[in-house]
Amino acid sequence: MKKKDTHQFIQEYKGIAAFGMDRASDEETIMFYLQKFSEDAFMKTLLPRLSDQELEDIYDWVNAYLKKHISEDEYHSLFLKDR
Repeated sequence: MKKKDTHQFIQEYKGIAAFGMDRASDEETIMFYLQKFSEDAFMKTLLPRLSDQELEDIYDWVNAYLKKHISEDEYHSLFLKDR
Protein backbone atom coordinates (compact mmCIF):
# COMPACT_ATOMS: atom_id res chain seq x y z
CA MET A 1 0.00 0.00 0.00
CA LYS A 2 1.40 3.36 -1.04
CA LYS A 3 1.54 6.01 1.66
CA LYS A 4 -0.46 9.11 0.84
CA ASP A 5 0.74 11.39 3.63
CA THR A 6 4.21 12.83 3.92
CA HIS A 7 6.10 15.01 6.33
CA GLN A 8 9.22 15.41 4.24
CA PHE A 9 9.82 19.06 5.13
CA ILE A 10 10.54 18.29 8.78
CA GLN A 11 13.07 15.62 7.78
CA GLU A 12 15.12 18.05 5.71
CA TYR A 13 14.56 21.39 7.50
CA LYS A 14 17.74 23.12 8.65
CA GLY A 15 16.23 26.45 9.72
CA ILE A 16 15.81 27.81 13.22
CA ALA A 17 12.00 27.67 13.49
CA ALA A 18 11.74 31.26 14.66
CA PHE A 19 8.60 33.28 14.05
CA GLY A 20 8.53 37.01 13.33
CA MET A 21 11.68 37.48 11.29
CA ASP A 22 10.21 37.56 7.77
CA ARG A 23 7.41 35.96 5.76
CA ALA A 24 9.52 33.06 4.44
CA SER A 25 10.80 32.17 7.92
CA ASP A 26 7.29 32.50 9.35
CA GLU A 27 5.91 30.05 6.76
CA GLU A 28 8.75 27.60 7.43
CA THR A 29 8.17 27.87 11.18
CA ILE A 30 4.44 27.18 10.83
CA MET A 31 5.17 24.16 8.63
CA PHE A 32 7.76 22.94 11.16
CA TYR A 33 5.37 23.36 14.11
CA LEU A 34 2.40 21.74 12.38
CA GLN A 35 4.41 18.75 11.24
CA LYS A 36 5.84 18.27 14.74
CA PHE A 37 2.37 18.83 16.21
CA SER A 38 0.81 16.14 14.01
CA GLU A 39 3.29 13.38 14.92
CA ASP A 40 1.38 10.29 16.05
CA ALA A 41 3.20 9.92 19.39
CA PHE A 42 2.66 13.59 20.24
CA MET A 43 -1.03 13.45 19.29
CA LYS A 44 -1.53 10.33 21.44
CA THR A 45 -0.16 12.31 24.38
CA LEU A 46 -1.96 15.60 23.76
CA LEU A 47 -5.42 14.60 22.54
CA PRO A 48 -6.60 12.80 25.69
CA ARG A 49 -5.67 15.89 27.71
CA LEU A 50 -7.84 18.26 25.66
CA SER A 51 -11.39 19.04 26.67
CA ASP A 52 -14.28 18.34 24.33
CA GLN A 53 -14.47 22.08 23.69
CA GLU A 54 -10.77 22.30 22.87
CA LEU A 55 -11.11 19.44 20.39
CA GLU A 56 -14.05 21.21 18.77
CA ASP A 57 -12.14 24.50 18.68
CA ILE A 58 -9.23 22.90 16.83
CA TYR A 59 -11.57 21.16 14.40
CA ASP A 60 -13.48 24.41 13.73
CA TRP A 61 -10.28 26.44 13.34
CA VAL A 62 -8.80 24.03 10.79
CA ASN A 63 -12.05 23.83 8.83
CA ALA A 64 -12.49 27.61 8.79
CA TYR A 65 -9.06 28.07 7.18
CA LEU A 66 -9.60 25.23 4.74
CA LYS A 67 -12.91 26.73 3.61
CA LYS A 68 -11.39 30.21 3.34
CA HIS A 69 -8.23 29.36 1.41
CA ILE A 70 -8.61 25.98 -0.30
CA SER A 71 -10.92 25.12 -3.19
CA GLU A 72 -13.11 22.03 -3.14
CA ASP A 73 -10.80 20.30 -5.65
CA GLU A 74 -7.71 21.18 -3.59
CA TYR A 75 -9.45 19.95 -0.45
CA HIS A 76 -9.97 16.54 -2.03
CA SER A 77 -6.71 16.23 -3.94
CA LEU A 78 -4.28 17.85 -1.46
CA PHE A 79 -5.89 17.49 1.95
CA LEU A 80 -7.97 14.31 1.82
CA LYS A 81 -5.99 12.80 -1.07
CA ASP A 82 -9.07 10.94 -2.19
CA ARG A 83 -8.78 11.87 -5.87
